[in-house]
Amino acid sequence: MGRSFAYERVLASSLRAQWELDDVLPADQELDFSLNFMPQALVRTAAVRQLNLDEQRTLNHICAHQYLHYFRVVEEFVLPFVLDHARPMLNQDDFRVRALLNFACEEAKHIQLFRRFSEAFARGFPVKCATAGSPERFQLKVLSHHPLAVALTVLMIEWMSQAHYLESIRDDGDLDPLFKSLLKHHWMEEAQHAKLDALIAETLAEGRDERELQQVMREFFQIASSLDAGLRVQAQLNVEALQRAIGRSVPYPGRLIAQQYAASRWTYLGSAMTHRMFQATLESISPKGAAQVLDAVKRAGITPAPAKVERVAVAAE
Repeated sequence: MGRSFAYERVLASSLRAQWELDDVLPADQELDFSLNFMPQALVRTAAVRQLNLDEQRTLNHICAHQYLHYFRVVEEFVLPFVLDHARPMLNQDDFRVRALLNFACEEAKHIQLFRRFSEAFARGFPVKCATAGSPERFQLKVLSHHPLAVALTVLMIEWMSQAHYLESIRDDGDLDPLFKSLLKHHWMEEAQHAKLDALIAETLAEGRDERELQQVMREFFQIASSLDAGLRVQAQLNVEALQRAIGRSVPYPGRLIAQQYAASRWTYLGSAMTHRMFQATLESISPKGAAQVLDAVKRAGITPAPAKVERVAVAAE
């Protein structure tokens, strides 16, 4: 009964927070490339000593393109996951089914939103930005894992989007208003999705012993490792796109690749795996698993950007 009420309450909140695509970005709207799209806490582009301000902004835009691609890929495996979870319940709790189907509908809308922004980005950016891997293959790979491992992956990413907006984006007045609007509206609906996915994860964890939960954690880390591998490749692709866009080679590009890889590891993994709400759900399911996640972040050396921007040389001193 309590869980049914929770679904009813989240559904009501979701319906109040809903928006339409044109509220965020009309199909023919252009982005303002004279402004940054992403906050420094997430991309660390202002820290690169060998780039002038215009070049730092260009790298910022390329990082924003990565953000669009990342979330579109994520939404594309979240959608079938939610539908698969809802299908066995179609003749059961009405509020649960309605909440889950509304969740899926909003994820489909988010895919459209990120595609629309990607199209606007491509219209205004001087070069084509490559992205790592095949979204279709990645979707199949993720969904081949244990449903609880997938639910935990989705949950950490949803709480991550909350942290990004509230801690880094909301109060940053230097960002392109349209890109900031994207991040705000995504945050508005993902706040409800995170609550729903916590309920999904708790349901999928019921009755599982520690041996089963440890297998879930192994598969969770396999998904996280796949995400991490994609971030490493994407950092190289981003630097290659930067060099094409600014019309020159960056000395010692390997150093810039390493710096941008470190930034994206925090943005897409560290900030998610250490989020207090993700940790709270994981702790309720498997305290051992929660500790393993925090230990993995520490051992990997994944850290947030310093409060004060430290300039990073990408050429030999």
